[in-house]
Amino acid sequence: MVPQSEVLIRQYNYLSGRVLFINAPTDDLLSHLEDNIDPSVWTWNFNDLQYFQSQQANVHFGVEFPEGEFDQAVIFVPKSKEMLNYLLHNVASHLAKGASVFLVGEKKGGIERAAKQLLPFGQSLKLDSARHCQLWQMTLDATIAKKALKDWAQRYTVETPNGELKICALPGVFSQNRLDIGTATLLPYLSQVTSGKIADFGCGAGVISAYLAKLNPKNRIFAMDVDAFALASTQMTFEENQLTPEQIEIKAVTGIADAPLFLHAIVSNPPFHMGIETDYNASETLCKTSRRHLKSGGELWIVANRFLNYPTLIEQNFGRCTVKADQQGFKVLFASTQKNVKE
Repeated sequence: MVPQSEVLIRQYNYLSGRVLFINAPTDDLLSHLEDNIDPSVWTWNFNDLQYFQSQQANVHFGVEFPEGEFDQAVIFVPKSKEMLNYLLHNVASHLAKGASVFLVGEKKGGIERAAKQLLPFGQSLKLDSARHCQLWQMTLDATIAKKALKDWAQRYTVETPNGELKICALPGVFSQNRLDIGTATLLPYLSQVTSGKIADFGCGAGVISAYLAKLNPKNRIFAMDVDAFALASTQMTFEENQLTPEQIEIKAVTGIADAPLFLHAIVSNPPFHMGIETDYNASETLCKTSRRHLKSGGELWIVANRFLNYPTLIEQNFGRCTVKADQQGFKVLFASTQKNVKE
C-alpha cells in the first residue's frame, strides 16, 4: 500500500457513506475500508481502469464526473495544478453543501501547494501528517455551477509547413500551453511518413494526429493514449480544425500491444511519465515490439531526448535505425520493416 493510502486509512473514521475516490492508487486500499463505506473510483488512466476492474471495484473511466450521488470525495493529488482545479470544481458542483472533500498526497508531490487550492471552496483542516504525506479535509461552503468541458481547454496555434493548426489541450495533458520542443522537431518530417493506416502512440493533445490528417485526407489515424484527457483533447483538436471525423479513431490503450496490426506507420513522441515518476516502460516497449504491428515496409518514426538509448533498441529489433535529425536535445529516429518479407 502506498503511503498516501496508509495515511488515509489512519483516519478512516472520517469516511462514511458513498465515497468517490478520485485518482486513487492501484493498491489494496479499497479492501481495507470499513463496511459503512460504499466506495467508487474515478480514473482517467486506462491501465488503472484494468486494475480496478480486476478487483471488481465500482470504477468509472473518463473525463466527466461519474454519474450517481456521492456523500464524500477523496482526491489523491494529481501532478497538474490545473487538473486539481478541474477536479475540485467538479466535486464542488456535484456534492451537497457541507459535504467533506479529502485531499491526500505526498510532500514531494505538492500536497502543501495543493492544499491552498482548497481555499476557494470551503474551510479546510489538516487531519494528519505522516510518511512524508498529508491528509486535508475541506467542508464545502456551497454548491457551484457546473462548467462545460470545452471551457477547460487551453487553446494555442501551431505553425506547420502546411498551414496553421489549432490545438485544444485539457488539464493535465502534456504540453497544455504550447508546442513542446520534441514535437516541434518532429513536425517537419511528418510529410515523409508513408500514407495510409497510421497510429499516433501517446497522442496527447493531438498535434501529430491532426497534422497527419491534414497532410493527406486519405490517411486513417489511430490516436492512442492511456489518458482519457489526452484522447478527449485530440478529439477536440480534430473538431477545432474541421478535419474529417472518419479519418480518426480515438483509442484508449495500455501500451503499444493494443495497437492495430498491419499499420503503414507508427509515429510517436512517446510518453515517459506516470504521475510524478519517470517511467520509460511504455516507450521502450514501443521500440522493442512496434514492428509486430507494422505491415511489410511499414515505418516507425519517433522523437526522443538525445540521451535515451532508443536508437540501440530500435536497431536491435528493426536491423537499422536512422537518425533524421539531432537538434535542441532531441533526435528524430526512423526505421522500417523489410519489404516482401513475411512478418
